[in-house]
Amino acid sequence: MTHILAIDQGTTSSRAIVFDGSMGIVAKAQEEFTQHFPRSGWVEHDPGDLWASTAATCRAAIEKAGNPTIAAIGITNQRETTLVWDRKTGKPVHNAIVWQDRRTAEFCRELEAQGHGPMITDRTGLLVDPYFSATKLKWILDNVEGARARAEAGDLAFGTVDSWLIWKLTDGKVHATDATNAARTMLYDIHKGRWSTTICKLFGIPQAMLPEVRDCAADFGETRADLFGRPIPISGVAGDQQAATLGQACFQPGMMKSTYGTGCFALLNTGDKPVASTKRLLTTIAYQLDGKPTYALEGSIFIAGAVVQWLRDGLQIIRDAAETQPLAERADPEQNLVLVPAFTGLGAPYWQPDCRGAIYGLTRNSGPAEFARAALESVGYQTRDLLEAMQADWNPEGQPALRVDGGMSASDWAMQFLSDILGTQVDRPQVLETTALGAAWLAGRHNGIYPDQEGFAKAWALDRSFQPEMQPEDRDARVARWKRAVEATMSI
Repeated sequence: MTHILAIDQGTTSSRAIVFDGSMGIVAKAQEEFTQHFPRSGWVEHDPGDLWASTAATCRAAIEKAGNPTIAAIGITNQRETTLVWDRKTGKPVHNAIVWQDRRTAEFCRELEAQGHGPMITDRTGLLVDPYFSATKLKWILDNVEGARARAEAGDLAFGTVDSWLIWKLTDGKVHATDATNAARTMLYDIHKGRWSTTICKLFGIPQAMLPEVRDCAADFGETRADLFGRPIPISGVAGDQQAATLGQACFQPGMMKSTYGTGCFALLNTGDKPVASTKRLLTTIAYQLDGKPTYALEGSIFIAGAVVQWLRDGLQIIRDAAETQPLAERADPEQNLVLVPAFTGLGAPYWQPDCRGAIYGLTRNSGPAEFARAALESVGYQTRDLLEAMQADWNPEGQPALRVDGGMSASDWAMQFLSDILGTQVDRPQVLETTALGAAWLAGRHNGIYPDQEGFAKAWALDRSFQPEMQPEDRDARVARWKRAVEATMSI
């Protein structure tokens, strides 16, 4: 029994990957599900879709792998997305409110105006923003008829997506989460390692709703026997960006990774001590093993791969994401389009939830190629903003290479531009499925199948290293143009 099943429940699709005893990929399956946009700035998922697509892809991946005996399951998930369900029936009281959702922006402004921001940041490491789970949970309790009374009576359970999947997988026997997901709710004291009574009272959230918080590698119960033919232990859980940090073997302070999925998330390992940011970055838990948390600075970009989806679904100038690279290569070098993809607000280090996207430099000759190049470049510019802020908060000796992963990292063009605009080395691993790999490693480590941190770090393998080729004066001009565009966009 040396195979591990990794569940990677993301924002636009659910995926399942079977790994062998050497952490090699044996089989995988993926299924997209519907995105719901009830109003401008609102984003929801049907909880049933999250579960059904997860169960279906798990079965499909196991079948593709030849039905091996699965030793354990690791779960990684889109973070901050908020669900509330009835403990007895398992029925959700509302659609899941997705991390991208901005409906609680006004309440966040009220919290800041009332002076609660510093206390919340001090305890949770997070900024007061609609991004996180707490205000979404309060909105459900305030707006779903009878929800608050049922919650106070102990009838309702809250969870991020990992908790929902654990509940469904174990047939309601386990209501738990891990420290990395708890740290993203804006309800968890990352210093004391427990739910904050003060913040729960401030938001009117009964603590009986909250899941038990465990290590990333721990016992999270067993699956229902009828799901996969036999009960399988769930032994690893981490939020997607923390799982990618593990999958990239960023175990040493100063190591950085950046994942390019729907959004872009850069994490810098700061070791056993949390670093308070002066540049509006987040202080968070990178992972927690054997009861000991390791901390990180994180910068979050809301729109990365999603800008390519916009080219496909919104503008309809491409049919497949793979078309963006050849399009970008054909773009007119004399045109300097700058796209600020603030479709759901600007994330770090700006944190402007009401800001919306804009494009600058259009001419009569601007077409699909120029739009594709501007879309890919926008991800590089936003990453530079994050790294500049990180270096101002915590600058280790030297400039460490940035390890990248996620769908967009497969584009040589995008990664070369990233290296150029950062002025630093960008390393892409052989295994791009680092998020799922991180979850699998947690489960395998807990069951004695996979090596410890040192052994896992030695197994990390480089696919390609990108070195900056852009002239410094060109880089400076481009960055200045980007910053002017961002300032203009925020002023509209």
